[in-house]
Amino acid sequence: MQEYESKQALIDEITKTAELFIKEFDGIAETDKDVRYDDVDRTPQEIIAYQLGWMNLIRGWDNDELAGKEVITPAPGCKWNQMGELYRGFYEKYSGCSLKQLREMFIAAVDGTAKWFQGFSDDEIFKPGGRKWAASTTSNWPVWKWVHINTVAPFKSFRGKIRKWKKLHSGDDL
Repeated sequence: MQEYESKQALIDEITKTAELFIKEFDGIAETDKDVRYDDVDRTPQEIIAYQLGWMNLIRGWDNDELAGKEVITPAPGCKWNQMGELYRGFYEKYSGCSLKQLREMFIAAVDGTAKWFQGFSDDEIFKPGGRKWAASTTSNWPVWKWVHINTVAPFKSFRGKIRKWKKLHSGDDL
């Protein structure tokens, strides 16, 4: 897994990979946002909803912890080995949004994530136990790893999914 020398290096990588990711949606018509292909397990709408869901979920964990609330990861009633229900919740939450709205929300969520991350000290980011929610699993990851796994990593891997979707949609891969 990629590591970071500083908080700013991770923020820069989030911003860079987010821009590349969201540009992949250029040229997709609003009427096609819910088109699904068997070879791609998500629609364009679901791909962005997944990203929004995770960014908002992690920030929500942190907000809850700072407010003195009990944080249940990944979410109340959801187990780490049964994530399908969580993802369906992400998709449903954003199902009524246009592709344009989803893209705007994504950009705002990335900006909000970068600003939120600025508020952490280096110890909170890079040392295990920097936040209770980050230490809530047996892996006891530092905060930076949670942020990377749920921003940079899927921004990169889901670019391939949307590229494959576009190829299938254009008929180039049929």
